[in-house]
Parts: sequence; C-alpha cells; structure tokens
Amino acid sequence: MRAIVRDQAEAVPDIHALRDRLERMQGRRLDAPVLPTHPAFTSLLPGGGLRSGSAYAIARSMSLLLALMARPSQDGAWCGVVGMPELGAEAAEKYGLDLDRLVFIPDPGPRWLAVTATIAEVLPVVAVRPPAGANTARGGTEATRLAARLRDRGTVLLVQGPWPQAEAVIDVADPRWAGLGQGHGYLAGRELTVSVRSKRTPTARRARMLLPAADGSIELLGAPTERLVPRDGAAYRPEYRERAAG
Repeated sequence: MRAIVRDQAEAVPDIHALRDRLERMQGRRLDAPVLPTHPAFTSLLPGGGLRSGSAYAIARSMSLLLALMARPSQDGAWCGVVGMPELGAEAAEKYGLDLDRLVFIPDPGPRWLAVTATIAEVLPVVAVRPPAGANTARGGTEATRLAARLRDRGTVLLVQGPWPQAEAVIDVADPRWAGLGQGHGYLAGRELTVSVRSKRTPTARRARMLLPAADGSIELLGAPTERLVPRDGAAYRPEYRERAAG
C-alpha cells in the first residue's frame, strides 16, 4: 500500500508538467471557463460557448460578430471593437449589446496589434479586424505576446480573419435574404449557414439559422449537422463568402 501511495505522489508532478505542456501547446488553459453566447451557437462551439483566454477566427460578417458578442455584453461583460469604423451604435444595440459597456476604437493605426493587446488587458471580450494586407495567419512576436496576454487575462478575442492557433474558425455561407418583392420592398431577414471548425474535433459543425430574422432576433433552423473535414492548416481558414458587412 505504501508503495502505491508513493508512486501516486511521485506521479503528481509529472501530471502537472504534462498539463502545463498541453496548455502551452494548445494556447489556453484546459479548465478555462466558457462565456455563454446565443443558444443558436451553443451546439456549434467547442465547449458550448466562447472559451476565456482563447482567440476565434471569424468570417467578415458584422451580424455574426454582434450575435456572438451580444450575450456576454448582456451578462455584464465589457466589450471592445477595434478597426471597424463602419460599425454603428444603432446596429450594436439592435443585436442586444449594452452600449454603456462597449468601447469603440475605429482606427487603431499601424500598431493595431499593440492597441488590441492593451485593450485585452482590461476588457474580457475584444473584437478586431486586421487592416488590409496584414498577414496574421503566420503569427509573429506581437501575436504571440497577445496570445499570452489573452491567457493571462482570460480575454476572448474575435478576429475577422485568419489567426494562428485559433480555438475555432466560425464561417458563414449561402446567405438568402427575405422581404424583397418584384424589384421592391425592404430586406426583412437573412437565412444562412454557420459552420464551426475546431482543431479539437475532426468534424465541422454546421447549422442553418436566421441571422437576423425579420424581427431582428436570431433563430436556429433545424438541428445542427456535422461534416468530416481534412485535418490540415487549410481547414481552419475562414472562406469569407460574405464580404459585405451586415
């Protein structure tokens, strides 16, 4: 019995060392808490929400971004938006964000990564759009420092574009607008497919949803499905089928 207890005690440091190594490799804490988001995304996102200390590469869709940020904002989290001058307060409020806890930095300038890292020090949810020509997919010293800061502060980073070691890639495809008649009328709602790909699973999760519905809400259409995807670097890059913000 003493030998078993001794072996178990000696194994504890090895377990902690292995855990630390896995956390460094994956770029986040294994027991990091998850910020709840809209129920339509729960079955798609790894862990059912946005994992603290992690970065997500998302498609360039303002509707998708605001939908992901709405629930944390409503729950009291301060949110920051960097490098998106076209985003208006009215659009953010329409999706349910609390404007009293929303920080806008429309033009961060050439040192946008440093600005984002500074904001990530104090805000739990930060969204950023890298400037045109920025090669963020390969990472770099500043991106590595930002990733370390996210883990240290428990900040969630939503990047409209590729990002190294992203927790997941959230993409949109096949948009279909409703509300237009024969050459007239107002756009009342949009149906599209949201897909989530993660390095932790060999399948892409997809769901058809209204984003937004005619009344401005978000509605899941049917049950999410899964599709096998190749396990290579190309599988984790947004396809940006939706170029226009909205």
